[in-house]
Amino acid sequence: MLLGTWNLENLYRPGGPYGPRDGVVYEAKLAALAATVEALGPTVLGIQEVGDPEALQDLAGLLPGTWHTALSEHPDGRGIRVGFLSRRPLDVVSDTQTFPQRLRAVQSDDSADPTARMGRGALAVRVEPDDGPQMWVAVCHLKSKLLTFPGNRFQPHDEGERARYAAYALFRRGAEAVTLRSVADELLEEQGKERAVVVLGDLNDEPSAATTQILHGPPGSEIGTPGFLREDKGDAMRLWNVAQWIPEDRRYSRVHAGRPELIDHILISHQLLDRVAAAGTGIVGAAEPPPLPSVDEVPTERRDATGSDHAPVWIRLGD
Repeated sequence: MLLGTWNLENLYRPGGPYGPRDGVVYEAKLAALAATVEALGPTVLGIQEVGDPEALQDLAGLLPGTWHTALSEHPDGRGIRVGFLSRRPLDVVSDTQTFPQRLRAVQSDDSADPTARMGRGALAVRVEPDDGPQMWVAVCHLKSKLLTFPGNRFQPHDEGERARYAAYALFRRGAEAVTLRSVADELLEEQGKERAVVVLGDLNDEPSAATTQILHGPPGSEIGTPGFLREDKGDAMRLWNVAQWIPEDRRYSRVHAGRPELIDHILISHQLLDRVAAAGTGIVGAAEPPPLPSVDEVPTERRDATGSDHAPVWIRLGD
């Protein structure tokens, strides 16, 4: 069984302000995405940046066999949302946007109005695999590090504005990570040793970032640390990031300004640790690391690009 996460980058039908300008480009994008999904061969794939629900159906229609889809009902201002493509039926158990209790609203721009919601909802489903226990899988897309300034500008008027908006993005990404961890707590129910739970998606930060590490839960047992070899009571609520199991030369899912970075992640509960046979990025078994374009601070320049600026991140589970 293969589980993965992939940011599809601006999956819109043509004609709108964000997607491809014409049908020829759109068909080329769909073909490129479908070829990657088919080569990857996932059982369940968490996806991000679905701008049009109909475009996801167009993509699923190009794939061989029967595919099931689920989408969050909480898109952002551009209409993009998270969801799933799956060979197995999906039972939606949670679609969350509101910050948990006691987490106050955060400032997200220069206005006086704070926000108490994620920019894009986090969606959780229950899946019955062909073999093995049922699984709970949550998908997310946290606030981007690529900054947008008032008036949909991608460049600030001055460095003070840049610094403020970088802080606002960090405030929001941190609050969204707390909200996602709350979703994970509900899925785990303090039964992580027996319950197969996966949290995956575009976290928009690297494994060592404080926002990413919020999702771990109780500290002290990350993969590759001495504590990993010892069970403790925190294992029932802990999540493990599989990043350390990805071969080092492939440990990236996007290239920003020429620098490879791993910002898409898969975290798993204790029940799944011994079942991970392999982890990677790009296509399973590919001879070379994933070839990716280098992106900059102006994402709209890629509206007519085919494929995606992210590589899939995946794990293969054995018995």
